[in-house]
Amino acid sequence: MTGGPADDAAPTAGERDPDALLARAGVRGDPARDQHFLVDDRVLDRLPGYATEIDADLRHVLEIGGGTGALTDRLLAVADRVTVVERDPDLAAFLREEFADAIRDHRLTVIEGDALDVDLPDFSLSVSNLPYGASSEIAFRLLPHDRPLVLMFQQEFAERMAAEPGTDEYGRLSVTAGHYADVEVVEPVPPGAFSPPPAVDSAVVRTRPRDPEYDVPNDDFFLDFVTAVFTQRRKTMRNAVRNTAHISGLGDPDAVVDAADEDLMGMRAGNVTPAQFAELATLAWEVGEPT
Repeated sequence: MTGGPADDAAPTAGERDPDALLARAGVRGDPARDQHFLVDDRVLDRLPGYATEIDADLRHVLEIGGGTGALTDRLLAVADRVTVVERDPDLAAFLREEFADAIRDHRLTVIEGDALDVDLPDFSLSVSNLPYGASSEIAFRLLPHDRPLVLMFQQEFAERMAAEPGTDEYGRLSVTAGHYADVEVVEPVPPGAFSPPPAVDSAVVRTRPRDPEYDVPNDDFFLDFVTAVFTQRRKTMRNAVRNTAHISGLGDPDAVVDAADEDLMGMRAGNVTPAQFAELATLAWEVGEPT
């Protein structure tokens, strides 16, 4: 790894060139390690804007997967404070060197470690180009914090997060993400925006936290119930509830089926709305003897 810009004045926040950052860091992306660095200036410049246009709180922005700091640089230009989580020790060291002034001014904190394991700060917003291999787990670690998120995903994953009932993309992911927030795909991103280019298209998702339009007796049970039923999405709800008690934790799935609305039991999960799932999960909580 080569040194940072120690001989010159530190670049103004928001003006660092992503290719120059790669060169200074002396690294190349490694698909085998899920490393695809976002290098398209236009996309990088737009990412913070997806937060500012909804008046998101910029007091403390969390970035997962800082890489060589191209997005970190843009975030420092608009945020009061930024915390970056980076699992690669060499990249974490480079970030500390490249952004030494921001660290010294207490505007940047670099946490070295896996985003699924480290203690996350009390952030006000997250803007991140997530490592795709762990994007689902990271997203569902962030969503319960009830903070706006601007996250980069594989396009297929992004479309599933935002899908509506009755569409091919609608599934467990759609219901679970929608339980925490309004979800929208705000920009498709081609492979050429990354170095090296991934084998799939990407997309930027923006989430805005809100309370769901239904009540459930227990969030964890509701989400487990939805997950269970969608493992048999081709079956009717009647069969799906009966066949997945080992996942949902129901002690008496037959009691749920017998007490539920007959028309709902004849539907398939892909056509069941989140509110209908909530109604059925509430019934299952009451009569299904959950463990």
